[in-house]
Amino acid sequence: MDEGQGEAPPGQEPAAQGSQAGPSGARQTVRLALVIGALGVVFGDIGTSPIYTLQTVFSPSDPHPVPVSTQNVYGVVSLVFWSVMIIVTITYVLLAMRADNQGEGGIMALITLVRQRSSQLGRRTAVVLAALGIFGASLFFGDSMITPAISVLSAVEGVKVVEPSLGSAVVPITAVIIVILFLVQRRGTAAVGRVFGPVMIAWFTAVGACGIGGIVDHPGILRALWPSYALSFLFGHFGTAFFALAAVVLAVTGAEALYADMGHFGRPAITRGWLFLVFPACIIRYLGQGALILDDPKNISSPFFLLVPHWGRWPMILLATAATVIASQAVITGAYSVTSQAAQLGYLPRLRIAHTSETTIGQIYVPWVNWLLMVSVLTLVFAFRSSTALAFAFGMAVTGTITITTLLFLYIARAKWGTPRWLLASGAAVLLFVDLLFVGANLTKFVHGAWLPLLIGLTVFTIMTTWQRGRRLVTAQRERTEGSLRAFVDELRSGELPVREVPGTAVFLNRGKETAPLAMRANVEHNHVRHEQVVILSIETEPVPRVQDDRRVAVDSLGYADDGIVHVTVRVGYMETPDVPATLAMLDASQTEGPLELDRASYFLSKIELQRGKARTMAPWRKRLFIATSYITADAAEHFGLPRHRTVIMGSRIEV
Repeated sequence: MDEGQGEAPPGQEPAAQGSQAGPSGARQTVRLALVIGALGVVFGDIGTSPIYTLQTVFSPSDPHPVPVSTQNVYGVVSLVFWSVMIIVTITYVLLAMRADNQGEGGIMALITLVRQRSSQLGRRTAVVLAALGIFGASLFFGDSMITPAISVLSAVEGVKVVEPSLGSAVVPITAVIIVILFLVQRRGTAAVGRVFGPVMIAWFTAVGACGIGGIVDHPGILRALWPSYALSFLFGHFGTAFFALAAVVLAVTGAEALYADMGHFGRPAITRGWLFLVFPACIIRYLGQGALILDDPKNISSPFFLLVPHWGRWPMILLATAATVIASQAVITGAYSVTSQAAQLGYLPRLRIAHTSETTIGQIYVPWVNWLLMVSVLTLVFAFRSSTALAFAFGMAVTGTITITTLLFLYIARAKWGTPRWLLASGAAVLLFVDLLFVGANLTKFVHGAWLPLLIGLTVFTIMTTWQRGRRLVTAQRERTEGSLRAFVDELRSGELPVREVPGTAVFLNRGKETAPLAMRANVEHNHVRHEQVVILSIETEPVPRVQDDRRVAVDSLGYADDGIVHVTVRVGYMETPDVPATLAMLDASQTEGPLELDRASYFLSKIELQRGKARTMAPWRKRLFIATSYITADAAEHFGLPRHRTVIMGSRIEV
């Protein structure tokens, strides 16, 4: 494939999002709908950060508390503003989101772009970059577990501001909301976005309006927008500011979700939503909360809700709860996307994936991941029981993913776009200095909860790398067992293998065209029969989201044009789910050496039973992990769209 083929020009919505040419009014409607949908799915996480960020920075329970003083308040608010500006606006919205893989974003898309250019790298460099990317994706799974817990908890805790006696109900109410959230995921991103979009518009409007009220009471807080306040606080009071960064990072949580969800709504819609609504509303709110704390240091207990007039606190609690549910939605959909891409690239087993939109390919639902996340989130809620306790764990997952994303983007900027070294070095110095400061600050919270996302990340990383290694070993063993496909066809042609030809069409799914399918070999050697029309079909997942129709199918006669045996290669993108019968229907009789009876065809699958062998291919514990992971593999017949009543599964055993 030519480099960059199929990529949308900068600023253009992907075709799958509905931005085809048409009347200008229709295009504007589509763009507005995408922005509203993005507001309802993508911005919930980062848009609810004002609920708990400043409260956590000045929390007395912090092991390294920041004293409340005029100088510190100005410094913290300035740090928040410039952190959001540098990390979210510059790193993600303006830079990283340009590094898309045919419209798909996220750290898995960056890994794919690196893999596409692996021939330009040394083996060690390629391995290190790929490992970094996989670890970054693993940390994102930790983010996907912590975000729903801390977001919903922080909103429901608002009831304690209005009615302290309800404090004991916070955890049960949070648990109920989380269960309902995961139960509705099967309805799909589009349905969720249509409902949540207007809610988030109301949320950001209310957030900004209350922030303006605080600024009016103390307009001097606007000086915090000047970078000198952030720099003087950081370098003049480094001992205090450094530890404060571990909580300031909460203001940028959700940045990776913006990138990971890019395939759902497109870069332009996300960029417009951020620049014109989300970013201004959040910054105004932070300024308003800073002004409130300057008026009375006691307001650090809950500056978000105390900034709201008394009459509006109950409505704000309800709106905040809805907004934090949406915050959870942002990382949940991001986790679906990362899981799907990882499975297609060979880092996870094939999982059952439901496409929830007929028009947007990127909108998916992964049941296994959904229920795993639900159990994990509920466990965190009952274990930590407060948003403040979870905040120490939250920042580590965020900063780790952001730093790895920056590193991979810098490589892509040089390798793909040829960015001048001097410009790349200048940008890298600033971006990585900021990122690594946050990583260092969050490591100081290791014993207070930062170990949790690292543990989750290392666990997922181990599973993904073990699956990739085990999959390679099984593939090599299968190749030795199956033997050459060409030689097998030659034996059938010459009569060395005595078989009886039966009418009908048989489709054998295979990994490639170098080896004979185990099911076909068993059928010939044990049953001594072959069908009149035989299709050996292989599915190749390419490192692009979607494959163009003219490159979808390739047919090989395997050396003989009249024996009724052909090999068909079907190419799919990593965001596509293959449909074998529909693909075969695209072929005509001249390509398949005769007509295929697809309405009565039999489909044969080879099922591999894995056993732990004595060969020292992997550590014993990794062998057990690989075999255990294989049990969650989705049903092949369902995944490939095969009719169950005409699918035959033939098994074999392979030692790992």
